[in-house]
Amino acid sequence: MSVPSKRDVFRKDLLAGRTALITGGSSGIGFGIAEVFASYGASLVLTGRDEQKLAAAEERLAPLGTPVVTVASDVRDYAATQAVIAQAVERFGGLDILINNAAGNFNCPFEKMTPNGWRAVVDIDLNGTFNFCHAAFEALKASSHGGRVINITLAQGVSGWPGSSHAASAKAGVTALTRSLAVEWGPHGIRVNNVLPGPISGTEGLRRLYEDRGEGEKELSRVALGQFGETDDIALSCAFLASPAGEFITGCDMTVDGGRWLKRQWL
Repeated sequence: MSVPSKRDVFRKDLLAGRTALITGGSSGIGFGIAEVFASYGASLVLTGRDEQKLAAAEERLAPLGTPVVTVASDVRDYAATQAVIAQAVERFGGLDILINNAAGNFNCPFEKMTPNGWRAVVDIDLNGTFNFCHAAFEALKASSHGGRVINITLAQGVSGWPGSSHAASAKAGVTALTRSLAVEWGPHGIRVNNVLPGPISGTEGLRRLYEDRGEGEKELSRVALGQFGETDDIALSCAFLASPAGEFITGCDMTVDGGRWLKRQWL
């Protein structure tokens, strides 16, 4: 007897007829979300700064048979963001789901951080989220499915993050923005939620922030379930929120970290 996969929980046409835009969608968690959304029938718009990575992502998604548009763009550039939204609407006739996943981070003690280093992360994580939310409002409001915004943020935005104060501060801003927009945009039928990943296997974030610094095992010890997550764990949580099952959920923080946010307080 075969073991069902996580993706078998939802029907294959879960997101059929919907268009999803994913920032930072060419690799890591962003690509994982794209792959799951494509498997459930969504049309995709993927953005990122690296044209070669975007082309490779599009090629990997091709066997799933879903329409994919890739646009090389910098989330920090508002005019470029507007162009991405316009292209999505022109190609697919609208926009139903926005996933703000693009992020930057590096480990650095606060006293050694440069103003440029601080600004770079805040510009990507917080201002980039502002840019796409702001530019996508009209399209999301017009969605016949009820617009969905899902912001990929962090539990450390609440707890703080020594060595990554810039990212923690930016993500705290994203969390506050999510809750503000949930109230402001509720009358327009737009649901706005956060998904908070824990350490995810095979991602650049896990490698650079922990494994390359010799702290992979220490980070694993902080996870209550004793294992790192998979990109599917994050992607399926996003699929749930983007689906009809998420219709009455807004302003939510969905923590998908194997209990890390709890256990790390005791270590």
